[in-house]
Amino acid sequence: MIAPSGVADAPRIRAHARHRDEAAYPAGLRDLSDAPARVFVAGALDAPVARCVAIVGSRAASEYGRAFAHRLAGDLAQAGFVVVSGLAHGIDAAAHAGALEARGRTVGVVPAGLDHITPVQHVALARRIESNGALLTERESGPPFGPGAFVRRNRLIAALSAVTVVVEAAERSGALSTATAARALGRPVLAVPGDVDRPSSRGTLQLLREGARVCGGIADVLAALPPRAPGADASPRERLFAALASTPRTLAELAAAAGLREQEAGAELVQMEWAGLARALPGQRWARAGGMPA
Repeated sequence: MIAPSGVADAPRIRAHARHRDEAAYPAGLRDLSDAPARVFVAGALDAPVARCVAIVGSRAASEYGRAFAHRLAGDLAQAGFVVVSGLAHGIDAAAHAGALEARGRTVGVVPAGLDHITPVQHVALARRIESNGALLTERESGPPFGPGAFVRRNRLIAALSAVTVVVEAAERSGALSTATAARALGRPVLAVPGDVDRPSSRGTLQLLREGARVCGGIADVLAALPPRAPGADASPRERLFAALASTPRTLAELAAAAGLREQEAGAELVQMEWAGLARALPGQRWARAGGMPA
């Protein structure tokens, strides 16, 4: 039981140690060459890597960057993905908030013990994340230790996620170390194009020059993931993703394939069109506009 510092009478955060030789240890972390011997987790961290997407970026983010991160996180949450980020100011906080407001799940990876939530202004956000996802750290207690604490934290964000999206980053942004860690793991990195004259876009521009995929929305994230057939617990949106194909299909055909009523399928397809995942065609036919969900 750990009480976050800096807030009087703060409800305690219940953290559990997960050792590398235990089944409950997050599987994605095992892919790291320097995987922590143990991590401390509060909340429920049970989603597979294939269901997790990292959204990271600048603390000194622009209004555009924060709005994009918030919207992308919400779209991913509605599609059944878990949003992973670092609980920092700017892009990270916007991503967590977007997932939570969409009634989805999110994971906050912090560089300190859970008794020293960093930044302290995000203690309330951390509590919401614990109740709707998880908090994770490799430090049992105490504040961030040493100048490399945040870089070490960033490798955990990358390892927990199937894809890393960098929304905004300056030339020396710590978010770039998350992209580097993701590449070392052989996992896709996406970057959001921004105003080339804005300092917080220079890092993402460099990522694009180095071969990162362009991220203009959820469709680009899904296209970066390997396809998989939806399971029995798949959401209506996931079942429609699977039913959509490049060959147009009617609303009735899609509803039948996804096991939905036509009215329900139609409403979901409209939302998918807004998210850039589906294309509406004449004759109440639909086709896929993006990739399949992981």
